[in-house]
Amino acid sequence: MLVEALRQENVEYIFGYPGGAVLPIYDALYECGIRHILPRHEQGAIHAAEGYARVTGRTGVVIGTSGPGATNLVTGLADAMMDSLPLVVITGQVGTQVLGTDAFQEASIVGITMPVTKHNYQVRNVADLPQVIKEAFHIANSGRPGPVLIDIPKDITQTEGLFDYSQPVKIPGYQPTVVPNRLQIRKVASAIRAAKRPVILAGAGVLHAKANEELLRLVNQTQIPLAHTLLGLGGLPGSHPLFLGMAGMHGTVAANTALYEADLLINIGARFDDRVTGNLAHFAKQAIVVHIDIDPAEIGKNVPTDIPVVGDAGEALRMLLAENLVVTEAADWRESLDKLKQDYPLWYVDTPDELKPQKLIELISEVTKGEAIVVTDVGQHQMWAAQFYGFDRPHRFVTSGGLGTMGFGLPAAIGAQLGRMDSTVIALLGDGGFQMTLQELALLVEYRLPVKVVIVNNGSLGMVRQWQELFFGKRYSESLLRSGPDFIKLAEAYGIRGHRVHSYEEAKDVLSREVQYDGPVLIDCRVTPEENVYPMVPTGKGLHEMVGVKP
Repeated sequence: MLVEALRQENVEYIFGYPGGAVLPIYDALYECGIRHILPRHEQGAIHAAEGYARVTGRTGVVIGTSGPGATNLVTGLADAMMDSLPLVVITGQVGTQVLGTDAFQEASIVGITMPVTKHNYQVRNVADLPQVIKEAFHIANSGRPGPVLIDIPKDITQTEGLFDYSQPVKIPGYQPTVVPNRLQIRKVASAIRAAKRPVILAGAGVLHAKANEELLRLVNQTQIPLAHTLLGLGGLPGSHPLFLGMAGMHGTVAANTALYEADLLINIGARFDDRVTGNLAHFAKQAIVVHIDIDPAEIGKNVPTDIPVVGDAGEALRMLLAENLVVTEAADWRESLDKLKQDYPLWYVDTPDELKPQKLIELISEVTKGEAIVVTDVGQHQMWAAQFYGFDRPHRFVTSGGLGTMGFGLPAAIGAQLGRMDSTVIALLGDGGFQMTLQELALLVEYRLPVKVVIVNNGSLGMVRQWQELFFGKRYSESLLRSGPDFIKLAEAYGIRGHRVHSYEEAKDVLSREVQYDGPVLIDCRVTPEENVYPMVPTGKGLHEMVGVKP
C-alpha cells in the first residue's frame, strides 16, 4: 500500500534509514523502483529531503524507524516547519498491542512532533493508510507548505487490506485561501498610487508560488524598490537596479533604511521575522503596511497590518498587475536609496596576505558565473553568501533560515544535487557546522554526486565568536575550535579529492579547475580567523541603528 501510494504520488527519491519497526516497509521497498537514498544519520536524511524540496518544489519523502530513529528527525521537522518546506515523513512505531508500555524503541512521536509539523497522523487501521498518505501529500504541498508526519505501528505494516487510492481529498477544516479578495487587491493598488516612499519586502512565499516573473513585472511596472529576506533571495535578480539588497540584521544600509523610512511597505510572502524587523518599536512606523501571505496566521502576528491580503503570492501579484499600475511618483525616494547603495555598499578590507571570506564568496560567484545552487550551513559564511554571491535566479540559494540549524548544509546540498543533477551545487560550510554531519560525505561517492564542498575555515564557531567579541568583552567561551580532523585526509578517506588553500590566488586556481570536475571535491579554505559580518543590527536595536557600516 505504501509503495503503491508513493508511486502514484510520483515520488522520485526516498531518504531513509531502516530499523526494526520499519523492516516490513523496507522489505516492500526492496526493488520497488523508487530510488532510496541511505544517509549515515536520520538528520542527514531529513535535511537532504529539505534540500531536494527547496530546489524542486516537490515533496521530500523521509522514512525513519521508531524511537531514536524518529526523534533524530525532530530537528529537521522543526526546520522544515519554520521555512515552509513540503515533506512527508513516515516513522515506524511499536505494535499497537504494546503502545504506551514503554516498549523497546517506543517514543510518542506524534506528541513530540505536534508543535513542529503542519499535521501528523498515527495509523491504527490498515484500511485508513491509503487515504492518510494521500491527505499527507495534499497538506504538505498546498497552502503554506510544511512537513506532515505519518506514524505507522509495526503490526499495521504486516496487515493486509484493500488498497483504494481513488477517493478525493476532502478535509473540511483545511481549505487554504489561494485567490485573494479583489477588494483588498484594489486597496493595495490605491495605496501604491498614493505612495511617495514605497518599498517591497519579498520573502520565500514568492519562490514557493513560483512567482518571480510576476514580481519582476510588478517592480518594472511600478519602479518600487525592493528588499529581500534571507530566504527570498533570487526572487528578484540581484543585479536589478531597484534591488536594495537583503534586509535585516545583516542587511544593507539601503534596504534597512527603506524599511525604516517608507510610507508604504508591501510585504509579499515574508513573515516579519525578528531578524528582519529588528526592534519592532522602530519598525516601519511611518508606513501603511500591506501584508500578502497565504497563511492568515502570519498577518498581524508581529507587525500591525493596515491592508491584509490572504492568498497565494502569485495570484496576488497577477491580480495587482491587472490593476494597470504605473510608475509611482517616488523619483526622489528612488534617487535617495540609490545614493545610499552607492555611498554604503557592502564592504571588507582586502589584505593581500590573507584569504578574506567575502572575497572567497565573490570568487565562487565569478567561477560559477552566478549560476550555481549555493547551499550553506549556518553562521558567518551563511551571511557572507547572502551578501556577496549575487543571486540572479530563483531557487539557487538553499539555507536554514528560521531555525538556523547547524549541520544542515552538507546533507541539504546532497538533496539539492539529486533534485538538480544538471546544476553545479556548492556546499558552502563553516568548519563547525560541517563537523556536525560530515559523515554524509559517504553519499557523494556512493551516489556519484558532483557536489563541491567549500569549507570556510576560520577555526571557530564564527558567529558565536563575533558576538562574544562585540558584546561579551572578547571572552571567547567555548567558541574556538582548537583541534579537529585534517579535512583533506578526511576527504581522501571517503574517496574524495581534497585541496587546502590559504590565499586568494590558490583559491582561484583550485576553484577554476575543480568547478569543472564531474565528481565531488572538498576545498578547505583557511580564511581570516577574526573577520566579522557587517553591517549588523545589534539585538534590541532598530534597523536605523546599524553598526559596522562602511567607514
